[in-house]
Amino acid sequence: MSFGDPNNPYGQQPQAPQGPYGQQPPVPQQGQPGYGYPQQAPQQQPYGYPQQQAVPPQQQAYGAYPQQAAAPYGQPMPGMPMGYASWGARLGAFLLDGLMIAAVPIILYIVSIVMAAGSAVTPDYSSCSTGDYTCMQNAANDAASSSTPVGAIILSILAWLLMIGGTFFLIAKEGASGQTPGKKVMGVKVIKEATGQPLGFGMTFVRYLCRYLNGLLCGLGWLWPLWDDKSQTWADKLAGTVVVSVK
Repeated sequence: MSFGDPNNPYGQQPQAPQGPYGQQPPVPQQGQPGYGYPQQAPQQQPYGYPQQQAVPPQQQAYGAYPQQAAAPYGQPMPGMPMGYASWGARLGAFLLDGLMIAAVPIILYIVSIVMAAGSAVTPDYSSCSTGDYTCMQNAANDAASSSTPVGAIILSILAWLLMIGGTFFLIAKEGASGQTPGKKVMGVKVIKEATGQPLGFGMTFVRYLCRYLNGLLCGLGWLWPLWDDKSQTWADKLAGTVVVSVK
């Protein structure tokens, strides 16, 4: 009579085959490997081990401006998708803005001139002797002062105030958004070259003052964008601005 397995005469339970010394015995594959067994596919490194993947970008300091790569020479900075505005587009925007703020004042000036001319008085030289130019000048001044109606003077002052107010309106619009109504129609925008942002009211006012320098040397500063790599006038270079196309 035999007991148990004839190949196991001592009645012991069969043991799992032992692996080489120092290694874990083989484990049947059941989907994912058990805890403590080597992974069959590359997985994410455990916490505390150096990562094999690309190093994430460094975080910007709170409140700091994002760093932008420098643009190649003669090319627009990042954030300027269409490049620098053409000289023709800039001229068109300038003319549209000028027409917008000057149309009403010009009409008022014309009306005041017509009113003054209609009430003109001929100087009385009868009391002046021949060759007495001082007397003649005084008579002409008296005739001009007495013939100028109050309405013409009021219209002239109103026209001047409207012109000044319109200029400050353009400065405020350009400082806030980089675009005046004329620039918006022509699809151009004024921005700070270093940041790509609008200038604000103060720097836009300074830029407008610098524009008077463009008229030196027969207006050479206004023509400078025709051959400049960044299409800048002299005022743009002094203020650190560029005009870009946003169409």
